[in-house]
Amino acid sequence: MIEQDTIKLLRECDAGVKMGIASIDDVLTYVSDEDMKKLLTHCKEEHGRLGDEIQKLLEEYHDDGKDPNPMAKSMSWMKTSVKLVMHESDATIADLMTDGCNMGVKSLNKYLNQYEAADEKSKDIAKKLIKLEEKLTEDIRDYL
Repeated sequence: MIEQDTIKLLRECDAGVKMGIASIDDVLTYVSDEDMKKLLTHCKEEHGRLGDEIQKLLEEYHDDGKDPNPMAKSMSWMKTSVKLVMHESDATIADLMTDGCNMGVKSLNKYLNQYEAADEKSKDIAKKLIKLEEKLTEDIRDYL
C-alpha cells in the first residue's frame, strides 16, 4: 500500500509541476513588469527542480510519471488566451496565475489526504510544491 500511494502521489505532483510550468510559459511573454517576470521565471525554475526530483523518485519505482489532464490543460490555455485577448495586463496575468495556483494547492492537498500511506519523502515533495504555489500567489498579490 505504501508503494502504491507513493507512486500515485508522485504522479500527481509530476502532473502538477508540468501544469505549473506550462501555465507560466503561456503567460510569460505577455508580462510587462520586469519584477513580475522575474518572480514567474524563478517559480518556473523551482518547479523544474522539483520536477527533476520527482522524476528521479519515479525512476526508482520504474514509473514514467503523469502528464497533466489534456482537457484541463486545454481549458487552462483557452481561459488564458481569451482573458489576455480581452485585457492584456499584468493584473490579468496575476489573476490567472492566482486561480491556477489555488487550484493546484487544492488538488495537492486532496491528494495528500487521499494517498496518506505515501512515504514521507513524497509527502515532503507535495508540501514543497504546495508552498511554492502559495508563495507565488502571495508574491504576485500586488499585481492584482
